[in-house]
Amino acid sequence: MADPTPVIDDLRAESDELDALVAELPVERWALATPAPRWTIAHQIAHLAWTDRAALLAVTDRQAFAHEVENALTQPGDFVDNGAEEGAATPPDRLLTDWRAGRTALEDALRVAPDGARYPWFGPPMSTASMASARLMETWAHGQDVADTLGVTRVPTDRLRHVARLGVRTRDFSFGVHSLTPPFEEFRVELTAPSGALWAYGPEDATERVTGPALDFCLLVTQRAHRADLALRAEGADADRWLDLAQAFAGPPGPGRGPGEAAR
Repeated sequence: MADPTPVIDDLRAESDELDALVAELPVERWALATPAPRWTIAHQIAHLAWTDRAALLAVTDRQAFAHEVENALTQPGDFVDNGAEEGAATPPDRLLTDWRAGRTALEDALRVAPDGARYPWFGPPMSTASMASARLMETWAHGQDVADTLGVTRVPTDRLRHVARLGVRTRDFSFGVHSLTPPFEEFRVELTAPSGALWAYGPEDATERVTGPALDFCLLVTQRAHRADLALRAEGADADRWLDLAQAFAGPPGPGRGPGEAAR
């Protein structure tokens, strides 16, 4: 069984990097519009704080989390926006404090989780490592929205391996959420990491393949950039279709960004 400590450590580092972007922002800049429609920087941080709280409930209080799921079912399609809207109305200093406290509590809970633990979620149940990976993916993706809004170019790191792996593992989900039957055969995915290492997934002899920079793949599967703006290459009709559908996050398909809308 894989040790979840490395991904938990990376989740903390990813959160700290985003924290540094917003910690000293003047109050008025929290109201800047981000690439997500109707979401400001405050909405982005509020969403992360809300999801961290939900994850903490899933890890520590399954009955309370079940109530969260019931609430979500009463407002399908709106509960994520409603949670962000409520948090965004909080004064920025308090929102920042709440986000820090929530993510620290989640980190602590994940570090002491028993081996083999699995937690309920809005999608399939998650292991400790999977929960940390999903939180890192969201933190990185929403951090990209904040960085783009502030005109900041982030230096990619090999923490992206967790996002890339999640993007590969959610291939079938990406087809299914569009009411399409996932391909039977596995794909080969070869990505060049920020460090220059090669991250490879799937059988070497697969006829359907995706290759390119890991950063570009992560931007694609989090729908922070359109494939037309990325240096990803697909071989095979199914792999090509996947690049139009890919999403590493739970929930319905998002609109993503159009060609030329990504700030790199």
